[in-house]
Amino acid sequence: MSTTPRPTADPTPYDALLLFSFGGPNKPEDVVPFLRNVTAGKGIPDSRLEEVGEHYYAFGGKSPINDQNLALKAAIEAELAARGIELPVVWGNRNWEPYTDDAVTELEALGAERAVALVTSAYSSYSGCRQYREDLAVTLQQRGQLDENGSTGVQFDKIRSYFNHPGFVQANVEAVLDGYAALEEKSGSPADAKLVFVTHSIPDTMEAASRISQATYSTQHLDVAAVIAARVAEARGHEVSWELAYCSRSGPPTQPWLEPDVNDLLTERAGEGLRDVVMAPIGFISDHMEVAYDLDTEAMETATELGMTAVRAGTVGTRPAFVAGLVDLLLERAAKARGEDVDEATVGTLPPFRSVCEVDCCLRRDGEPSGVPALCSRDVNR
Repeated sequence: MSTTPRPTADPTPYDALLLFSFGGPNKPEDVVPFLRNVTAGKGIPDSRLEEVGEHYYAFGGKSPINDQNLALKAAIEAELAARGIELPVVWGNRNWEPYTDDAVTELEALGAERAVALVTSAYSSYSGCRQYREDLAVTLQQRGQLDENGSTGVQFDKIRSYFNHPGFVQANVEAVLDGYAALEEKSGSPADAKLVFVTHSIPDTMEAASRISQATYSTQHLDVAAVIAARVAEARGHEVSWELAYCSRSGPPTQPWLEPDVNDLLTERAGEGLRDVVMAPIGFISDHMEVAYDLDTEAMETATELGMTAVRAGTVGTRPAFVAGLVDLLLERAAKARGEDVDEATVGTLPPFRSVCEVDCCLRRDGEPSGVPALCSRDVNR
């Protein structure tokens, strides 16, 4: 782990933090309208959305993501207060209430002039970074607050993708070790238990487009997974066999997405004799629907049918190492905004990712400019 000293507790020039997330329904009648937002422009009929919504209806029509964002917001506020930092935290979502526009309105009511955005995705890709920056830019454009230099209202910067920040990595190490402890309670001491890291799959063309960010989406995961596995092995005193798998694939079968699917991987490894597994959802920062359904429901059912003993490790959630790391990242970004030399803490082999993105960074499709402005990039930036 990096020994970089903790950043100075000075958030200037920022006068607010935007906790920027995906959003999710709060009750059954929210489900289809929420899914309309998520799939806007794709022409998907409501009948199909009702089918997709069954995942939400099985959990009472409420996504866990909203409560988890509120918990993370409270944890960040507590960490800021513990360091003597006075900085309001505002929560906004791309796809459900409170929307991005609601968050900007709240920031204006607070008198904020320059805010820093923290996206609740640790990795760099279209869906994990650029789509949030586009949403923020389009929201400002619709409010008449965007020109070629950026926002004419509240100014926005962003915190870099943080998959390789020490806080995120340490919190995942702790979660995986807890997972192994839970597995041992279920099946004794399986020294040969497989560690399967899991993340959200994306289309192959989106994967290719993500390379401009400094490393592709899959490479980011493989790099951080190697670090986590090595630390887990050190803590457990023996080598840990690991692989990366994907979940939550959608879209037509003819469109290639990143593989292997976690269920396919479990099936293949069971055929080779694997009997114990820890699944670690390193692609997610909290236990939202992709974790609750795709892993806790589908993948666990697959493991049971295969005769495996399986445990799902926790996400980083509000673990202290993760929350402290987020505040460190905020302060690091503030120091950069002040023009100071900053030692950006990282682990693994990849460099710190950019806080000001390249002009066509992380497009939806490789080589196809979207024509949509994206804030915090060199084409829309003061």
